[in-house]
Amino acid sequence: MVLAVAGIAFLAAAIRVLAEYERIVIFRLGRLIGQKGPGLVLIIPIIDTPVRMDLRIRVADVPKQRIITKDNVSVDVDAVVYYRVFDANKAVVQVQNYMVATGLLAQTTLRDIIGQVELDDLLSKRDELNKKLQEAIDLATDAWGIKVTAVTIKDVSLPESMQRAIAKQAEAEREKRSRIIMAEGEYLASEKMTDAAKLYEKNPSAMKLRELQTLSEIAREKNLIVVSGGTDVGNIAAISRGLARTKSD
Repeated sequence: MVLAVAGIAFLAAAIRVLAEYERIVIFRLGRLIGQKGPGLVLIIPIIDTPVRMDLRIRVADVPKQRIITKDNVSVDVDAVVYYRVFDANKAVVQVQNYMVATGLLAQTTLRDIIGQVELDDLLSKRDELNKKLQEAIDLATDAWGIKVTAVTIKDVSLPESMQRAIAKQAEAEREKRSRIIMAEGEYLASEKMTDAAKLYEKNPSAMKLRELQTLSEIAREKNLIVVSGGTDVGNIAAISRGLARTKSD
């Protein structure tokens, strides 16, 4: 009876069942044997020391860091790092705590990379900076058996004075674009008016018809018009007064 109970206890201690995303790194009397799993794994109790590892992607939240950019602007930046264990043996043997080590490495790398760029690049080139951070952290953690899959800058907090300066800059930029558009419109309008003047010069009758049309529009609005000039212009003025009188009647 005692032997049966001892045998059951031995088997319970020797059997490990691992999920698809798990591995066991086994040390036998202190020497690395290797990793096993997933599925059913047998170990030797007391002699073997197993270390269970999770191969799924982990998320490390890099806390907000006060960083001075290349153009001497103080900003607060935080980020998120996505990584996973691709070599369980290295993750156990090469580093004491790969999760803490990866998080601290991400903090220092974030400070180094952001400190080398100017504020405008930090605000407008997030994708490039994310890729540069990912490559730098991944290169350093490769010896630990860690693969960094992505790094994302979450938020960039600026001092209030810098926020006001950026708002003024944006307003000035919009004003500049507005003035350019107005100037381009005036230039195009002057070109069209020049073309129209040349056409009227070639066809004086068209010019007379245009004058009559203009006077008719003015008469409909009950405006007073004074026209001076030769006989033809006087006739046009008389027509305008007659149109205005007709409208008032």
